[in-house]
Amino acid sequence: MRTTHRRRRLLAAVLAIVVTAACTPSEAAPDPAPRAPKETQAPKPVAPVVTDPVALTTVAGRQSPGVVGAGSGDAPYNYGPSVLWDGGRYRMWWCSQLGIANPPGDDILLAESASLDGPFAGPDGTGGTPIFSGSFTGFDAVHTCDPSVIRVGRTYYMYYTGSAGEHAHGNAIGLATSPDGRVWTRANGGKPLVTESRDVDRGNIYGAGQPSVVYLAGYFYLMFTDTTGEASGHNGAGQFVLRSPDPAFTRDVEALGDDGFRHVPDTRSRSRSVVDAFSADWMWSDALAAFAIAHETRDGTTITFWDWGFRFQPYKPLLLPGPWREGPGLVRRGDGHAVVSIDNPCGKAPIDLVRASYEAPSGPSGLRHFGLDVVDFDACEDPARAVLALDGFAVPSPTRTVDLVVGGKIVRFDRRSVATQLAVRVLAKRPASLDRVEVAARVTPGVPVRRAAGRGAAFLLDDRLWSIPAENVGTANSSVSLDITPRQWDAYEHGLDLAGPPR
Repeated sequence: MRTTHRRRRLLAAVLAIVVTAACTPSEAAPDPAPRAPKETQAPKPVAPVVTDPVALTTVAGRQSPGVVGAGSGDAPYNYGPSVLWDGGRYRMWWCSQLGIANPPGDDILLAESASLDGPFAGPDGTGGTPIFSGSFTGFDAVHTCDPSVIRVGRTYYMYYTGSAGEHAHGNAIGLATSPDGRVWTRANGGKPLVTESRDVDRGNIYGAGQPSVVYLAGYFYLMFTDTTGEASGHNGAGQFVLRSPDPAFTRDVEALGDDGFRHVPDTRSRSRSVVDAFSADWMWSDALAAFAIAHETRDGTTITFWDWGFRFQPYKPLLLPGPWREGPGLVRRGDGHAVVSIDNPCGKAPIDLVRASYEAPSGPSGLRHFGLDVVDFDACEDPARAVLALDGFAVPSPTRTVDLVVGGKIVRFDRRSVATQLAVRVLAKRPASLDRVEVAARVTPGVPVRRAAGRGAAFLLDDRLWSIPAENVGTANSSVSLDITPRQWDAYEHGLDLAGPPR
């Protein structure tokens, strides 16, 4: 059975959808499971404890005037986008068909734009450049689809649905890595990370797929569909969650159950679903201190919220109205967190997404942008929430210096010019709650800088290395730089990464 037929069965209980398939072979060979990155500096997130969900205020509803991305040529569908605000532009990966591979299957395309309202263009100048397709062998021999892309450190991770052909229960979840988001190498030896559990038979033979990944407090959080999961709905709908410090989920795997996360021997546990839906996407909102899960409902895209431990829902669901034909892709920053409001990080949370819609009932599906802003809340009233919402921002300090909020802590800089190079923005007013946050370190003029090949540069503070994004930061601080070996670098205790979160 073709991918089209599997997807029809998957969405039959929600809405009929017509899709087909195609691919180009990936030239990258599989590599071993990637190492987990070292970015574990973020604190465990907190959320306002409420007995009843809070109704959020929304303003500035918006949508693109038309299709912003649609592949090229005669591609009959475009869906399953993953959208990152990355390096000063929007980058979007999605599933389509170009008909240039043999055998034909699903391709993953890439396009970029300075605006969410497009137009998005691929690196090759077309409406979307194929960057990943069937491997000809293995679980994803024919189809690669439903990308979820994040960037942690210098590595891009793409989780995707793969299939070897048109047969029942043929979908599984794979992983590829890239240094630039364009050229990808299959990870985990080319084997799937997650396969269907076959706990129950709901009559929906799609299997496991449609992954979405967030990196939070040192863990990769993987949400996905499994129509055979124990806690799936009567039609196979449901979204399950695994987490691990290993991007390939080969060790220290935890599964979300009724009592929170628990250690499991592998990735087959499906005891709790977080939303009754197919084809969902999610992100972590630092401003709202909550997971936001986007899934399609009758009148548009509904956003469902969960606290960090999935104990309660702090907010009532939101709706982004409008037409749709396939699941949404939330606009996120590199680590899968929500894009931060630069002008009001404490009191405004933008929520934007791209989803597939049909310009005509019988025409090809294209990708359109929809969004709104959540307002009238104060994320900086409490210090535990303030350090999340202001991660990467700088504020005036009580001692006429400048405080950089990073990794849940404060680093104090004597020179404003140095803090400005590291901060997303220096705010004019300091939230009073930050006075209750301990200063973790102080960067005085002239503190030494150490650098090592393949490691970068860092301030040496209290015999610990505090990474900086470029050596010119040290120059602005009148610091003397000394070269050391990678082995010497690794022997140091490490402080925070002063570059802050992905931007």
